[in-house]
Amino acid sequence: MRELEKAETTHVDLELSGVRKSFGHTVAVENLSLKVMKGEFLFLLGPSGCGKTTTLRMIAGFTQPDKGKIFIRGKEVSRIPAHKRGLGMVFQDYALFPHMTVFDNLAFGLRMGKVKKIEWKDKVARALELVQLEKMEHRYPKQLSGGQQQRVALARALVIEPTVLLLDEPLSNLDLKLRQLMRVELRQLQERLGITTIFVTHDQEESLSMGDRIAVMEAGHINQLGGPKDIYECPQSRFIADFIGESNFFRGRVAELTGSGKAVVNIDEGFKLTGNTHGGTELGQKVSVAVRPEKILLLEHSAPENPNCLPGSVLTAVFIGSYTRFQVSLPGDVLCVVQQQNTRGARSFQRHDQVHVAWAVEDNLIIPDE
Repeated sequence: MRELEKAETTHVDLELSGVRKSFGHTVAVENLSLKVMKGEFLFLLGPSGCGKTTTLRMIAGFTQPDKGKIFIRGKEVSRIPAHKRGLGMVFQDYALFPHMTVFDNLAFGLRMGKVKKIEWKDKVARALELVQLEKMEHRYPKQLSGGQQQRVALARALVIEPTVLLLDEPLSNLDLKLRQLMRVELRQLQERLGITTIFVTHDQEESLSMGDRIAVMEAGHINQLGGPKDIYECPQSRFIADFIGESNFFRGRVAELTGSGKAVVNIDEGFKLTGNTHGGTELGQKVSVAVRPEKILLLEHSAPENPNCLPGSVLTAVFIGSYTRFQVSLPGDVLCVVQQQNTRGARSFQRHDQVHVAWAVEDNLIIPDE
């Protein structure tokens, strides 16, 4: 048993244990514990004010925790200065020195790390090669595009060969297409280097498309921690189901437990829905039934064999390129959002059309009301 625990510890690059931070009477992070494995790409995701940036700054050493401990590869660093933690960081605004060339920006980190000057040129060249900016070492930041500046900031963080790479919303200043391109490049680079990486963002798509695991934060706590598919398909709270992607919610009470982790819910507006539970659901319990818009089919006719099939009327139909977004009025004036892919041969529905919406029992998720 001790050998197993020792093996697990050696594969943990970063650990937070009971970390707390407050600013005056405002608690930013409360009793947060987290382990990040070697080579993992972990996202801290959440809305503004949830504590994700404060957590990152405590890891980096820019902010001291009031309570708790921080470990890097088993060594406690809670009170060690930022420049002695062996971490690389990329800031949202890149924080490049405008009066320094690209070479000098990268060499600055080596100088701070007391690397011998004779080694600077080779290390800078390798770092620039990693981010595909060879032969740009003599340019100044103002001579670079936004994407190139982002790459320089990343190279500056990598040139010191950090134990852990910290990224504070580094793609938020880029336009959409460049941001999408940089997501792919950054993920490929992280995999190639095998470097443990923590990425702070409020962008759900960013975290879902890039992360090995996602820690969704709310009010200074980790609300749910898991892989992108688990977070999206199996949210453990209404907050997660609402914050990650988009969901339709129907409130009601559990009327029947049918076994196999399923239940029938009497919806407040007078209809019934059948869906999956997380376990622990009781008869009479107040719950919300959540279903994603892309899981719902829009039909001309009823599907009686489906327990989740309801009549409705199309209120709006908005074309958004690859899909059309519908708002449908259901019984009791309940609004339901449906996303239908614009594939060849797909039925085209218009405003005021009488329709039916239907979805599989497996695509319903029953969540206890908070």
